[in-house]
Amino acid sequence: MIEFHGSHLKPLREGFVPIVWSESVPRCGSIRVRAHTCECIMPSYELCSAAGLVHIRRTVRSAEGTCVSESPWLRTAAAHRLWESLLDGHAR
Repeated sequence: MIEFHGSHLKPLREGFVPIVWSESVPRCGSIRVRAHTCECIMPSYELCSAAGLVHIRRTVRSAEGTCVSESPWLRTAAAHRLWESLLDGHAR
């Protein structure tokens, strides 16, 4: 059996930058997930691309239901920097 675990986030660092999360709104017909974090720890995150822009999708699953939000849609380089900051504990 093959398991597909994603990355685990490093602990939040002092002075981290808060990401502005907004309600997820369907803006494109298809979105490609480029990377993701492991779902064993909530929330989980996905690096998504669509229409020439990239954003991070945050998913929280709980007994009350599922809540999906997203970061601002950014140019590729800026979104990848934000993704790395998220993984390294410098943003959340």
